[in-house]
Amino acid sequence: MPSSHLLIIGDRAALSWVVTEQRMAFPAGRSKAARTLDEGDEIFLYTTRGCFRNPTRDLGRVIGRATLAGPVRALDEPVVFGERAFPEGCRLKVSGLAPFREGLVLRDLVPRLSVFPDSATWSVRMRRAWLTLPPVDADLVRAEVEPLLRPYGEAAKGYRWEAPVPG
Repeated sequence: MPSSHLLIIGDRAALSWVVTEQRMAFPAGRSKAARTLDEGDEIFLYTTRGCFRNPTRDLGRVIGRATLAGPVRALDEPVVFGERAFPEGCRLKVSGLAPFREGLVLRDLVPRLSVFPDSATWSVRMRRAWLTLPPVDADLVRAEVEPLLRPYGEAAKGYRWEAPVPG
């Protein structure tokens, strides 16, 4: 049975790449753990408060839903964002996206999510590449985010940029 995960994205260039390429990449230190993700797993795309470099204005949001469309494998060439290289990755099939800088504010759901046993320190669990959700939590996130999502082709263009996003 497929699992569900929050894919945690903390950089706007990485977010643009993930959405436009429909791929995900993982740093070398996460290779073994990344290979536990399976084709068919449900992925909720989550942007951190710092993703757009203004954590006092922005909120952490679930902004999309995808399915892992292939196994995690070594990439022919690592993907590089800034000074970090990501040598492993996988394909995603994004089924829906919230309009740019919109989506489900995760902190509003934290008291209802069992994956966060302590609401006061929930953000500590988000300091990783992804977080596996128990089925009941995945059901809640799915129910809350689904009405906010648009078809991929309609919303993806808002996530494409060449120059830094003002902000």
